Amino acid sequence: MNDRTLKTVKQGRSPAEPFGSGLLGPLDQHATALRRRVQGLLTAALIATNVIGALVVVGLAALLMPAPGMSGELVRLTAVAVPVYVVSAVVAGALWGTRGALRTLRWAADGRRPTDAERAASLRVPLRLTYVQAVLWGIATLVFGGLAALVQPAVALTACLVVAFAAVVVCAIAYLFGEFALRPYAALALAGTAPARPVSGGVNRRMLLFWCLGTGVPVAGLVVTAVLAWVRGDVSTTKLAVSVIALGLVVLCFGLLVTVFTARSVVNPIASVRDALGRVRAGDFAVEIPVYDGTELGLLQAGFNDMTAGLAERERLRDLFGRHVGHEVAVEAMRTSTELGGTVRTVSVLFVDLVGSTALAASRPPEEVVGLLNRFFAVVVDEVDRHHGLVNKFVGDAALAVFGAPAPLADHATCALAAGRAIARRLAAEVPDGPAGIGVATGDAVAGNVGDPRRFEYTVIGDPVNEAARLTELAKNAPGRLLASWTAVESAATEEAARWIATEDVTLRGRSRPTTLASPRA
Repeated sequence: MNDRTLKTVKQGRSPAEPFGSGLLGPLDQHATALRRRVQGLLTAALIATNVIGALVVVGLAALLMPAPGMSGELVRLTAVAVPVYVVSAVVAGALWGTRGALRTLRWAADGRRPTDAERAASLRVPLRLTYVQAVLWGIATLVFGGLAALVQPAVALTACLVVAFAAVVVCAIAYLFGEFALRPYAALALAGTAPARPVSGGVNRRMLLFWCLGTGVPVAGLVVTAVLAWVRGDVSTTKLAVSVIALGLVVLCFGLLVTVFTARSVVNPIASVRDALGRVRAGDFAVEIPVYDGTELGLLQAGFNDMTAGLAERERLRDLFGRHVGHEVAVEAMRTSTELGGTVRTVSVLFVDLVGSTALAASRPPEEVVGLLNRFFAVVVDEVDRHHGLVNKFVGDAALAVFGAPAPLADHATCALAAGRAIARRLAAEVPDGPAGIGVATGDAVAGNVGDPRRFEYTVIGDPVNEAARLTELAKNAPGRLLASWTAVESAATEEAARWIATEDVTLRGRSRPTTLASPRA
């Protein structure tokens, strides 16, 4: 990681909301900007949750207090104590919770990778914030319950229950929003790791917790209210109905809030995988998504990144393999079994060899020789590809190209002759310091994998290969430096054959019968 920058391994276009919300900023935000952003979000959430908790306390107290309600003295004390306590809780929470959380995340500000202990502590920060709120509101329950017991004992139990219910609301919101706001830090903590199991609990535990906070505790509050009304026996039907309606509304609103946060916590990681999957389907194997969830959903994100890394590596190897053996050979190797042996095919072979390569290597620096060879081979590869052939191998300063294998090619002779003419023309114009002889022959050859099961290559063996090599030697001293066998010309299409003329019969070295030579017409 950069020493001052939030950095997640990422290539390609970054999504607009990599953490599921624009509030959390981009992937590459500065570490200082991230700290301020998260601190601001946590502080705002802390203030909002405590204010909401205070409003819940006041509202439920007004509706649930037994007749004749709170005394004037208790109302005055509560009116002073609630604001004072809320402000104190916000300040204490900011100092104890937010600052403590940021101290736990100090490794990110230092621009280094976390240790295993720091990673685990960072992923527990939302629970830490929830614990802070639970302690503060636990104290509030004791404080307000104690005030009620001293001033008006009849309402002490109700006061404790009301504040305890508000405490559950505050703790639930604190956990949910803390987990949301700290996603960028979770992504940093989990970057480059591939955990074998959830590192911050699982989805089952999370869903159970959300059910308890959003449904279990509020419904338990309804049950307790009904039990208290039954035990006291002096609660009117209207009072009980108002109490149930009030608690029911709180349950509905609070349950909706918890459900929305729960849905987002589950859907956002899945949506990030879905969006990245679309990019992989479009051919972008370099995509990597930030892993910001410590449950099975985070394992899904990490697994997707592992998958794309494997796909990218496979694509790189396939590209490298294709560059070494030719695209057609690579496709054929992946389509069929990689067994030794071959089949007899009628093919056309084109052989190209530089003239005077030994003297060239002795008279020029190695860098110049390599540059010349690269320019020479670039022309050969370009024209062979253009005419649907395969550059089967490079042998020193020579190249062997095959037309009709491994993929069948109906007019292989036409393509080979046209490629030979194009190569001769371009070499004369573009590589004048690298003259080469070119030979083209057509015939039956064995095409297949030759070697050992541990190391083999695709090649073509047979009479047309030898004939093309011999024609290349003669072509080095012929006009135009290009010769073909008349058999190749007879096998070509009429239009291409008309561009060639038979010259003489020559018995090539190593052959018993003469070969009729053909040269391009002037």
